[in-house]
Parts: sequence; structure tokens; C-alpha cells
Amino acid sequence: MENADWAGLFPVDGMVMARFRKFRTPKINTVIGRDTKIAGDLKFVGGLHVDGVIKGNVYSDNDARSTLILSDSGSIEGDVRVANVILNGTVIGDVYAGDRAELAPHAKISGTVYYSLLEMAMGAEVNGQLIHSENGPPPLLGFDDTGESDNDREQTAGPASPEAKTHGENDPAAGSNQ
Repeated sequence: MENADWAGLFPVDGMVMARFRKFRTPKINTVIGRDTKIAGDLKFVGGLHVDGVIKGNVYSDNDARSTLILSDSGSIEGDVRVANVILNGTVIGDVYAGDRAELAPHAKISGTVYYSLLEMAMGAEVNGQLIHSENGPPPLLGFDDTGESDNDREQTAGPASPEAKTHGENDPAAGSNQ
């Protein structure tokens, strides 16, 4: 079994227990300060430390060493897609940890947490689901940017119900504005 965190087996009271190496966070490249508020998606490489507020999605490249550290004063309103997350603040959205998710004592997540390896401290809250994923997070759904608005799609799709047909151009009750 080739896992960077694997350190071997050791006996405890007649049982064989696994031992994992301590996760070492990468160098922090970016810091979002306590008084900083970001509106919009944030993409980063390496290490990101958040003390402030982000209203948007946070994601990193497909780098296995990318790490998000969210302090107890930090919050994110949006989805998080990062290989390694260490959360001690508030996340309102889904968390997709491709490798490792660490939930510290003040972590409060309202959404689903997808993880390969999970460490959860006493006091951490998850108001949603915990879903183990062997192969990392589920893939992103495609985005069809056709330029059509929701109203355009409704008009080209036709009426939604028989009642909608009765209020069209040929309905004498609807009147004519010519």
C-alpha cells in the first residue's frame, strides 16, 4: 500500500493498529486578513490561510499539496474544492477535500463534506453529510454557457401547462394591445 501518510503497523493490547505520519502543511502563499471580505470565486495554488470572509467558491488547481486553512475567525459562503482542508471556522456550502479534511474544534460546516481521509475534533459541527470517497471528490458538473437566460429557455420550451395556453395571444380574455 503506497500512501504518503502511511508509517506502518504497531501492536496495542493484542490488536494491530495503523500509524499515520503527521500531515505537514505546505508553505502559505496567500493570507486573507481578518478585516478582508472577498465577493467572488477564489482560485489559488499552494497554501491559503483565511481569517476573513469569502462569499464565493474557493478552489485550487489539481495540486495534491494545495491546502486551505480556515481559522476560527474566517468564514466561506460557497463550495470548497481543495486537496487538503483544515477548517476551524464556518463554511456554508459543500466541502470537497480530494485528500484530507481536518475539522478543528470550532469548525461549523453547513453542507456535505466529501473526503478521503477525515480527522474531526470534539466540538466540530457538520450540518449535512459526511461522504467518504476513495478516488477524491466527485467531478465538477459541466456548465453550458449558451447565453440564454432562464426566460429564453421557458419561451422556447413552450407552455408548462394547459392553463398557460389559454392566456396566450389567441385568448379573447387577454385582450389586444394593438
